[in-house]
Amino acid sequence: MNTLAVQKRVFIISFLVIPVILLLLFVVYPATQLFLNSLTSWDGISATKEFIGFKNYKEMIFNSTDVWVSLKNNGIYYIVHLLFIPLELMIAIILDSKIKAKNFFKTVTFLPYVVNGVAIAYAFSFFYSPYNGALNEILKAVGMEWAQQNWLSNEKIVNFSLVAISLWKYSGFHVVLFLAGLQSIPKDILEAAVIDGTNAFQKYTRIIVPSIALVIDFVMFHNMRGALQVFDIPFLVTQGGPGYASSTFTLYTINTAFTYNSFGMASAMGVTLLIMILVFSGIQKKLFSKITSG
Repeated sequence: MNTLAVQKRVFIISFLVIPVILLLLFVVYPATQLFLNSLTSWDGISATKEFIGFKNYKEMIFNSTDVWVSLKNNGIYYIVHLLFIPLELMIAIILDSKIKAKNFFKTVTFLPYVVNGVAIAYAFSFFYSPYNGALNEILKAVGMEWAQQNWLSNEKIVNFSLVAISLWKYSGFHVVLFLAGLQSIPKDILEAAVIDGTNAFQKYTRIIVPSIALVIDFVMFHNMRGALQVFDIPFLVTQGGPGYASSTFTLYTINTAFTYNSFGMASAMGVTLLIMILVFSGIQKKLFSKITSG
């Protein structure tokens, strides 16, 4: 082997060593330790860990109704955000067109995503307040007193109130991603489509969507992962209440670990969350691929 080939190999290996070490330290080792902890009844304090096999998983699936309530709430976040993805794409198309002050509108659209989450939570807590809250006052001002609610203490609507906050915060991020994808489409393709008599719907479904399929796929993955991992909004606004009505899977996992000192069960829930993200991501990707290719 000549000197140049040896130097090339050493160069490649030297650049791979550090990423591999970091991967092992911060991904593989924690994931392995998480799985091992899930097979124990560890309380997070004791020096010893009693091995109990898959008892935590059985308890979580068959005997914990609160887990299923939390997952149902996660499902609400997922479905509502999923339904808004076409609207977010349409907003991106409008902002990508020749409209006045579009840079201003782009900034306003993206601004909620960069605002501190704690500030957003407290602002919306006052907005939803049943006592002189802005939302109820607006409804009163327009003669819709019948629609006034205790937005954060009514079990039937509390999750939709929280999802509205999530939409306000994250939709702008999706719009910016779609804008980046739209700007990668050659303008001559769109102009040729207009000359050929393509209407707006055909241009949307046959040119724009297939051209930015990778961006849409990423947004859908971000939506699915975010819906399963949502924590900050319900924690800061309602603390999962009333009762467990607005609890989410991640919030319930954290309460299990730090409130009930059941780190073994919390670890099992963490492993389950990882598996759900991988499985649902694969299913969603296959379905989307069939839709776009069909």
